[in-house]
Amino acid sequence: MGQVDVDRAERLPGAEGRRTDDVLTPELPPHLRDVAAVILLEMRGPLAVGAIAEELGLPSASTTRLIDRLEKAGYVRRVRGERDRRTVTVELLEDGLGDYEATRDSARRHLDAVGARYAPEQIPVLLGLLSHIGHAYRAATQELRKSSS
Repeated sequence: MGQVDVDRAERLPGAEGRRTDDVLTPELPPHLRDVAAVILLEMRGPLAVGAIAEELGLPSASTTRLIDRLEKAGYVRRVRGERDRRTVTVELLEDGLGDYEATRDSARRHLDAVGARYAPEQIPVLLGLLSHIGHAYRAATQELRKSSS
């Protein structure tokens, strides 16, 4: 795979009014990327901006705007390193997560209903499958990034 034709990407259906790097990373709509970032921070704790970008498979510019949106909405804050001020970590703000937690609780009820359809011994297999799918998508994203740079 060679360089991405940015002009062509900007003319893709649905690309009108969207920034180039958002068009080139269509795996998740912007609001779902925001949710994915909050879930990632909830699961792993504070993370460097680069780690968030890598985990979500986003370019750094998209990750910066994602963090800007989450910060403006009161979900996260940026924390500069004490020793090296160039180091920036993103962490969740406990006070800003009320809407997210309500949504998460609702989703958990629905997911529990899905889980009830399976025998207890099937759950580890399904979780393993989902984990392997996540790893496969991350590996594919890294592969595509390397081949296009």
